[in-house]
Amino acid sequence: MKRNIYTLLAIAMMCFAANAGAENTKPFVVPELTSWTGGEGQTQVSGRIIVRSKQLRPVAEQLAADYALMCQRQMTLVSGKPKAGDIVLECKKLDTMPNEGYRLKIGDVVEISAPSETGAFWATRTLLQLMEQGPLPQGEAIDEPQYRMRGFMIDVGRKFVPMEYLRNLVRVMAYYKMNTLQVHLNDKGEPRYFESNWDKTSAAFRLECDTYPGLAAKDGHYTKQEFIDLQKLAEGLHVEIIPEIDAPAHALAFTHYRPELGSKVYGMDHFDLSNPDVYTFMDKLYDEYLSGKEPIFRGPRVNIGTDEYSNRDQEVVEQFRTFTDHYLTLVKKYNKQPALWGALTHAKGKTPVQVEGVLMNCWYNRYAQPDSMIQLGYQVVSIPDRWLYIVPAAGYYYDYLNCEFLYNNWTPAKIADKTFPEQHPQIEGGMFAVWNDHYGNGIATKDIHHRVMPAMQTLAVKCWTGQKTTLPYADFDKLRLNLSEAPGVNELGRIDNELKLASVEPGKKLGMEIDDAGFGYAVSFDIDCQAEEKGTVLTQSNYAIFYLSDPKQGQMAFERDGYINRFNYRLPASGRVNIRIESTNRETRLFVNNRRQQVLAQHDVYVIKPENKLQHMTDDMIFCPTVYEPGMKMSYVPTLCFPLQKAGNFKSKVTNMRVYSL
Repeated sequence: MKRNIYTLLAIAMMCFAANAGAENTKPFVVPELTSWTGGEGQTQVSGRIIVRSKQLRPVAEQLAADYALMCQRQMTLVSGKPKAGDIVLECKKLDTMPNEGYRLKIGDVVEISAPSETGAFWATRTLLQLMEQGPLPQGEAIDEPQYRMRGFMIDVGRKFVPMEYLRNLVRVMAYYKMNTLQVHLNDKGEPRYFESNWDKTSAAFRLECDTYPGLAAKDGHYTKQEFIDLQKLAEGLHVEIIPEIDAPAHALAFTHYRPELGSKVYGMDHFDLSNPDVYTFMDKLYDEYLSGKEPIFRGPRVNIGTDEYSNRDQEVVEQFRTFTDHYLTLVKKYNKQPALWGALTHAKGKTPVQVEGVLMNCWYNRYAQPDSMIQLGYQVVSIPDRWLYIVPAAGYYYDYLNCEFLYNNWTPAKIADKTFPEQHPQIEGGMFAVWNDHYGNGIATKDIHHRVMPAMQTLAVKCWTGQKTTLPYADFDKLRLNLSEAPGVNELGRIDNELKLASVEPGKKLGMEIDDAGFGYAVSFDIDCQAEEKGTVLTQSNYAIFYLSDPKQGQMAFERDGYINRFNYRLPASGRVNIRIESTNRETRLFVNNRRQQVLAQHDVYVIKPENKLQHMTDDMIFCPTVYEPGMKMSYVPTLCFPLQKAGNFKSKVTNMRVYSL
């Protein structure tokens, strides 16, 4: 036996020696490196960073902070001659390399050189991804983006998304070199789910407003300071926040506040553009966020919306064009670049709409033909709806993007049926979007994130590496799962090994390494039961509450994002039971003593009587959809990422809690 072991060791050493002189193949990172020259051997970082250009000190400090989060080890900033394993940061011009490009040379010393702080920062994202996969492969990368804008748009108007998540989203974007987050601040629900009554239809504006007290949505909004702090965080991570106020359509939150501004002809979600008070209202709204030495909207760009206004007659088309031009001009007055949704093919007319310095999101070619818009002189963003729109559980567009198709076939040069030369100077880049059209469908923030992550990683590749990708999709799709979401971020609730807790102490923190167990995990525990009062919480987190006895019916239940989901099960007043909750991105399963009790699965919901709001919605929901048969339905999603942050105050004894992968 010993002889066999020695033989295996000898073979391993010979294999190592044979490969020692082999050139390192291109390492896996997201996005893929645009070029790589392999060296020989590996480098283990020393934990020392040398900054040769003082403007890169913030980059070095961020690298050290992120390394500590990711690896639980410290890095220090030092001076002097580099030693083996040191990381050296330097700012210098590199031939024709663009601002965001960089050179990463991994030898005995790790050298990062870039023409800008941004380029150096992106190099540290590559370095962190390499470090979390093991020792660094020696070689040299010359890496630069194929497109300037690499973005994502999130609709927080129809569904409130907590600020804590937006902050984590920025961190995720930065980790994958995605540099633009557009925040769609206002929107409306679908009137057909609200008795076709504009007054009852959900609508929200999500930002604190002093000019119009009460305008900010009661079911969730951001304070101005929170929004400022989000932008500051993003700036430090080289991500731009583009705030969007969508008008003159999608304006129901504003016409709820001022009904006289709504159109009686085209619907109350449309401003009445013949009413001069519309301009007074919107001018003051923009002034609150754009005026002063330190405006609320800090970044270089602001999106004015202009999405999907009626073109039923030419008079209203000309009014729409006047409105559009007015707010392009107004945004420029505050020294910002205006952006908008493309609509000028849909709204052809004689009224001039300015072109110079305007950025247009090209989403649907019948609304704005991208070749025509480019010919007019617009800078455009490629965001074709039929490929890049996620509308969770709606049954149209995508629930999850077709990432394989995008990876193999799409770059920002393709805008629906129009294909342009790669790196066309007027195509800024590409974006994908999440639209939360179906208010009331149970979709929670964790559901959104589960849809965002594969799309984020795929779009990162297609906007940075573009047509230069070399890795087959199957390999990419497998290897991307080995990477973190971002340093210190685990919204997916992934674990490496099974978690165990001998007992759950009432009112105490659980001390688990995650706050919520993600989809694809099970949580089991034993309960020595006592009679519990209604509203008794087993565990909770910032995201969810799991009830042993829910507040209304005393059943086992869970609540998240304003929705409550009940199982048809009540704990006994005495005796021991084993409970297991299994969670996927489609359903939540309850097992009692290893027997399946109930599966809460994605399903269509119908409400027959208008006075009966949907039973899954909590009392604090501002608007409650009413869905009618026949033909009127909404797909409802009862998923759960099990909360593991803190225990509630229960009487029963809870032991043997386990969290493990399905």
